[in-house]
Amino acid sequence: MTNRASMAAMGSTVLFMVVSFTTSAADSPPAPPYTNHTVGGAAGWFFNSTSNSSVTNYSDWASTQNFFLGNYLIFNTDSSNTVMQTLNATTYALCNFTDDNGDDTTFYFDGGAGPKAGVTVPVALTEEGVSYFFSAADGGAQCLQGMRFRITVAHGRGLPPSLNQPPPPPFVEVAPPPPEIMLTPSISRGHMFHARAPLVVAIFVGILFLRSA
Repeated sequence: MTNRASMAAMGSTVLFMVVSFTTSAADSPPAPPYTNHTVGGAAGWFFNSTSNSSVTNYSDWASTQNFFLGNYLIFNTDSSNTVMQTLNATTYALCNFTDDNGDDTTFYFDGGAGPKAGVTVPVALTEEGVSYFFSAADGGAQCLQGMRFRITVAHGRGLPPSLNQPPPPPFVEVAPPPPEIMLTPSISRGHMFHARAPLVVAIFVGILFLRSA
């Protein structure tokens, strides 16, 4: 009687755990779809040199967004601005990447000295955690005047297959093949003729001897 009661209680517990797990899994929200985030919205990624400030508050814009792996940031900008990403909080705070070790900061668009031309710069979010973005144009002045923002990237659906490929193997320079070595006969054609000359004379003398006989 006691054993049956214990088994019945255990069965009820297991059934409750299965039902609870199924219900919680069904109630959990689906992973968000992959999304493109246009930085700054309609304002784009620009600096107003007249007011010496960014055209919008990019930190405020970023605070209204949810960022996940596989999302893209879309920078609509021109050649008077740059697009940089860093994982280094000090680089971001100082708006200066010159002391960066080179592994934490990435240039996606370095502007240009030519006439202003519209350009769209897509940046894939491929790492979870905190990332910083800023413009390093004008020696970092644009960044110091508000052209920067911080985001936190969550896992979401994870990276899509198009962004989850292993890096290509490192380039290895193949040495050119050694030059071909041309083997020349030790006896030239002229030497070969002279080597055969005594044999020809001997045959000719032999023929004359037979005829005279």
